Amino acid sequence: MPVLVKVSQNKNDKTAAFGKWYGRVVSTKTMSYQELCKHMSEHNSVYGEDVCLGVANKLQNCMLEQLLEGKKVQFGELGVFYLSVKSTGANKEEDFNLGANINGLFLCFSPSRTDVNNLSSKMLKKKASFMNVKDLVETKAKASTSGAGNENQNGGGSNSGSNGGSNSGGNTGGGGDDNSGEPNEN
Repeated sequence: MPVLVKVSQNKNDKTAAFGKWYGRVVSTKTMSYQELCKHMSEHNSVYGEDVCLGVANKLQNCMLEQLLEGKKVQFGELGVFYLSVKSTGANKEEDFNLGANINGLFLCFSPSRTDVNNLSSKMLKKKASFMNVKDLVETKAKASTSGAGNENQNGGGSNSGSNGGSNSGGNTGGGGDDNSGEPNEN
């Protein structure tokens, strides 16, 4: 399945990007943690869903523990997870208060750029195929009108298309709602 992209116009007249059109990734679903573990177990694994879930739970707990201890965590060839803070500035070092000046703590991810599994933006784009979600909707509409006389021709017509989009941009998990064409970095 290709990466679905929705093209929309920037309507924020306070930016230089006003009126320009940008693509945003459309997610068809958020896969639950349990669904991911079930999927893992179905990939020619000798381990069942329960074992995959147990290992994934342990991994998640240990990663969080290590991150909160100030360590970066290398996740195989996928990349590195780490923490970052957002803070307001102080005029002098002695005026900086950890409780008052730190506004947020963020989980960040830096994709691998090794030759084995380069997950940089440039390499991911080379590996992916794209489809405008508008084209998918038009294709489904044509299929449903051409098969109107035979409603059960595709097993009851399950709807697996896009049912809303979630914008995800950047490698910091920040979303991408500013329509600037660039990922948000929180």
